[in-house]
Amino acid sequence: MTEEEEKRLHRRRFYKAEQEAGFVESHVTSTPQTRDPAYRLAFRDTDFLLREELRPVRFQLELLKCEMLLDEAKIGSTLVCYGSARIPAPEMAEEALAAATTPEKKAVIERLVAKAKYYEEARKLAHIASSCGIVEKGMRQFVVCSGGGPSIMEAANRGAVEAGAETIGLNIVLPHEQAPNQYVTPHLAFQFHYFALRKMHFLLRAKAVAVFPGGFGTLDEFMELLTLIQTGKMRPIPILLFGKEFWNRVINFEALAEEGVINFEDLNLFHWVETAEDAWAKVVEFYDLS
Repeated sequence: MTEEEEKRLHRRRFYKAEQEAGFVESHVTSTPQTRDPAYRLAFRDTDFLLREELRPVRFQLELLKCEMLLDEAKIGSTLVCYGSARIPAPEMAEEALAAATTPEKKAVIERLVAKAKYYEEARKLAHIASSCGIVEKGMRQFVVCSGGGPSIMEAANRGAVEAGAETIGLNIVLPHEQAPNQYVTPHLAFQFHYFALRKMHFLLRAKAVAVFPGGFGTLDEFMELLTLIQTGKMRPIPILLFGKEFWNRVINFEALAEEGVINFEDLNLFHWVETAEDAWAKVVEFYDLS
């Protein structure tokens, strides 16, 4: 078989979707048939894709888009950072306090400002992980990933950028305005409609998760991670829990074990840490990176 014959055998027999779409655009006329939505190609028909019946398709699209683009970007694994969207950066502490209009609001903001140290720890942890530059089989490891929003999420992305690395942001569409922070690498800034798919992508590549003080969203992400590992649906990874005083105040972990609804061994699923250095040491120990 000649080289020319082999080329003909392997030549693509069908046009690509983008080519077909171009053909349709060039064939559209002023007739009512070609102008009607029914004539649109299904994958180019936004109104059709937004129908209730197409929810399973939208699920699949959200799963595939992020997965494919991260794979193309050579992201092998991630260091995920969960945490509050309300804790101010240290340099913003005074401005936050000045915004308090009542004694009650000032008391709350003072407690948030007291947690500004965790902004710095998230920033430092991301810087440490990003500075390692670990690459295995051409894939980048421990790429910093956050929810893409402000506060702790911003701190994580910021630390990675300050180390000269790319960093991922997984944003979610909310009724109020929500946009990626300025430190997320543009081609790694993703937006999700479904919380479930977003949480899945947080963990699909995660080799370690740092959990900082946070509210309902952080609790949701943290508890799902614990559940997946406790039930054996996910292999253990280092879970680095920052802020023992905070977490013991909002969740009585010991009481859960004492009541018998979890095992005492389950309390070993996460590690108490207070500094970025302590957290990274747990990762190094777990994966024998030294």
